[in-house]
Amino acid sequence: MVREQIVARGLKDGRVLAAMLRVPRHRFVPPGLQGLAHEDRPLPIGCGVTISQPFIVSEMTLAAAVGTRDRVLEVGTGSGYQTAVLAEMAAEVWSVEIIEEHHLRAGALLSELGYRNVHLRYADGYRGWPEAAPFDAVVVTAAARYLPGPLLDQLAAGGRMVIPLGGSFRQRLVRLCRTPEGPRREDLGAVLFVPLTCTRQPLRREAAAPVG
Repeated sequence: MVREQIVARGLKDGRVLAAMLRVPRHRFVPPGLQGLAHEDRPLPIGCGVTISQPFIVSEMTLAAAVGTRDRVLEVGTGSGYQTAVLAEMAAEVWSVEIIEEHHLRAGALLSELGYRNVHLRYADGYRGWPEAAPFDAVVVTAAARYLPGPLLDQLAAGGRMVIPLGGSFRQRLVRLCRTPEGPRREDLGAVLFVPLTCTRQPLRREAAAPVG
């Protein structure tokens, strides 16, 4: 999978590739789909949610520029696959999931696989994890129409946020770096993610910029 679907498409970062090799993707998909686990495609994991394709996971991880001492916030635990990849690279990962079934299942699996540097919360990811902030990197695994203000507030100086922005059919993967002059934005290309679910609608005044 890593050689044929990730390296072959140009990703050369050794730390990201090593993390992808160490995480057994087949453990993070439903039993009936494990035969497809090493194909470069998203797969359904229940409740209308998918596990991202391996190349997108590697691209988002690379864009977040996760260091060995970094504290990382993930919004959208899902099956826990991206969580595990981040945990292979960072000092600690805090991950928030709004679907209780996924939160419980991912927690059990990550514990079984021996990840001790992961903290999970069943909550609205739009609000992040303020008491654990600031974070060196924030990775959002669902598409938001507007940049969530609370997540940007929890990003450390010099920190990176990787987030899909846009509506149901027009999304761009964006990297934001927090600088003294304000967020510096970089477009990483078109993507398609499930919408970010939150318990209330984001306020326009909390949004950095509307997209889509």
